[in-house]
Amino acid sequence: MKLKYDNITISGGVAVGTSTLLYNLKHYLKPYGWKFFSGGEFMRDYAIKKGFIPKNLKTHHTAAVYSDDFDKKIDYGMKERLQKEKLLVLESWLSGFMARGLKNTLRILLVCSNEAIRVDRVVNRDNVTIDEAKKFIKDREEVNFKKWHRLYGKHNFFDPKHYNLVIDTYSSGPLETTGKVLDKLGYKNKNT
Repeated sequence: MKLKYDNITISGGVAVGTSTLLYNLKHYLKPYGWKFFSGGEFMRDYAIKKGFIPKNLKTHHTAAVYSDDFDKKIDYGMKERLQKEKLLVLESWLSGFMARGLKNTLRILLVCSNEAIRVDRVVNRDNVTIDEAKKFIKDREEVNFKKWHRLYGKHNFFDPKHYNLVIDTYSSGPLETTGKVLDKLGYKNKNT
């Protein structure tokens, strides 16, 4: 199947649906040889393996637990993969920003314009209180962006100008979001 892009990045902050989109795309693209990588899962597994965070941590962790060199290695490594390989779907906060300028890559930014929905998602996903979820979202985003500003400059990493497609997951459910991405990719269901 000939598609409009060779690769895909999925970016967005806490509880906007990036992992959900990654897994929903697998159903459609994996049969055609696409490979999938979740930066969040990789970093969490690495942090647990190295003892940076406990295995039973209720919520996700911040970028502060990794060295600057390790963060740069992962971020620039994703960009290098997108330049050399095809049929990749990379999901991480910075994957779209790192891929800016790569014309063969569909760069997707997910946002959620309703903060209460993001809080609710964290409450249900991590089994925490509303106050814990609010604090977690605020702290994680502040810590991560502070580090990335120091490493990569004072950029707005989620500026829509860096992306080919921006979807608000408050008004677009998981299946509709997946459909919008497949449409932008030029995917045609073989059964239609």
